[in-house]
Amino acid sequence: MNFSKWIRQIHRWLSIIFTLTVIANFVAMGLGEPPAWVVYSPLLPLFLLLFSGLYMFVLPYVARSTDEQRAGG
Repeated sequence: MNFSKWIRQIHRWLSIIFTLTVIANFVAMGLGEPPAWVVYSPLLPLFLLLFSGLYMFVLPYVARSTDEQRAGG
């Protein structure tokens, strides 16, 4: 599996982890005042999702420019 497929797979799993941490956050808030680590737990997967998402967003543009350079355009 190449690097782009790995990033795509990691992005999918991070989205599941992020969703679960947000759900756990709401459950903890429903039970009372949650500890700080519960409140901030969604931030790590969110930042990792940001970086992997930006990579996947930019990838087609980089591939297009390298194809144009190879073609001599």
